[in-house]
Amino acid sequence: MHLLVLTHRPDAAALLPAVGQLDHHLQLAALEPPVLTGLGDSDVVVVDATQELQPAVGAVRATSVHNVDRPVLVVIAEGGLAVLKVSWGFDDWVLPSVSAVELETRLRLLVDRARAAAPGRAAKVGELMIDEDSYQVRLRGQPLDLTYKEFELLRALANAPNRVFTRELLLQEVWGYDYFGGSRTVDVHVRRLRAKLGPEHEQMIVTVRGVGYKLVPPGQRTHRGPEDADGSAG
Repeated sequence: MHLLVLTHRPDAAALLPAVGQLDHHLQLAALEPPVLTGLGDSDVVVVDATQELQPAVGAVRATSVHNVDRPVLVVIAEGGLAVLKVSWGFDDWVLPSVSAVELETRLRLLVDRARAAAPGRAAKVGELMIDEDSYQVRLRGQPLDLTYKEFELLRALANAPNRVFTRELLLQEVWGYDYFGGSRTVDVHVRRLRAKLGPEHEQMIVTVRGVGYKLVPPGQRTHRGPEDADGSAG
């Protein structure tokens, strides 16, 4: 696999120590958008977002401007996750401390998805459209500004409307098996999603008391029943 690594660091291992354990061809380039016009035979573009975010965001967004058909993997420090947004246009992200096994898996998945190039992967629930290819969410045609985790959480719920997801299952699907935070993380993100959906649509995300959450299409909730009596609390 050919990896184009956009970074200001002296070598790829300084950004991703695990990459030195993998058998891939590495090409280093400056973290500047113009380099994206000459990608050569690269399979994945790796963007360093661990130091300066603005150059990283510019490089990622340039992939859309230049119609780059290669997946983009963002490497971001844990402290930067709070500002990570799907609107940048990347395909996946990892921490610099990612293990070699996980990094290899993520890279393979990115390449496989790119080669499959399955168009039109979108979930539609009422007036809510979740596009998995562009990582965009639209409500009544208007885009919602969601973080990466908010998008992943909404996508998980929207792919199975009316299905009840436990908090533990959502943690596994959205945050991964190695996440050490508590289930209240899910509650916090649900509250944020409801706020962004607005007062007319926030009740699409229903709290099932003592279990978790489900996404209910508009018009299917005729009254506020006992199952979601604590829904406003998240």
